Amino acid sequence: MMLHIPAVLTPDQVRDMRARLAATDWIDGRASVGSQGAQVKRNRQLAEGSPLAVELGQIVSAALMANPLFFSSVLPLRILPPYFNSYAGGEHYGPHVDGAIRAQRGASPVRADVSCTVFLSDPDDYDGGGLTVVDTYGTHEVKLPAGDAIVYASTSVHEVQPVTRGERVASFLWVQSMVRDDWKRAMLFELDTTIQALRARHGDGPELVALTGHYHNLLRMWAET
Repeated sequence: MMLHIPAVLTPDQVRDMRARLAATDWIDGRASVGSQGAQVKRNRQLAEGSPLAVELGQIVSAALMANPLFFSSVLPLRILPPYFNSYAGGEHYGPHVDGAIRAQRGASPVRADVSCTVFLSDPDDYDGGGLTVVDTYGTHEVKLPAGDAIVYASTSVHEVQPVTRGERVASFLWVQSMVRDDWKRAMLFELDTTIQALRARHGDGPELVALTGHYHNLLRMWAET
């Protein structure tokens, strides 16, 4: 399941992050990937665990966790500290699949169920740079407004197209969901969305209480905590 989550960050948060990222030093993006990814990755990123990466990452994580659409669709159990990257001058990241288990300093490893990109550059700021995700429904290219996020299954093959003008800046992270299987998460999300729409239209009633019970019983059956 791919889902566009609008306005995760406010315009003021985006402006502040961009100003601070413009004044920092980037490192080679291949520092955070294995040998296979290093063959197709050409970009720059903040050093993992640097004070700026930690500070800005906490803002991104808090904004995502406070977003009802993100929580309902992802059902997060653990979020890895966000990374920040930049593409310019033809930089790109060729087709790859994210690693299943992501290490984190001083804590237990996290299983990557859901990948998330929070865009910090508007589409008009750069040419190319589309996030291309391949799933069972085809190939999808994503370029979202600054502050918006895209979430998709970490099992998907995806890439970032070469940036031929301007700079593409983003934050990216991985989430271990309470529900491991993507199709089960999608089913729960659709059921939750339907319940909320019915509540807004008709209010609570016995039938809606029953549907809500089915949602929570399915979550209780599938959740890993």
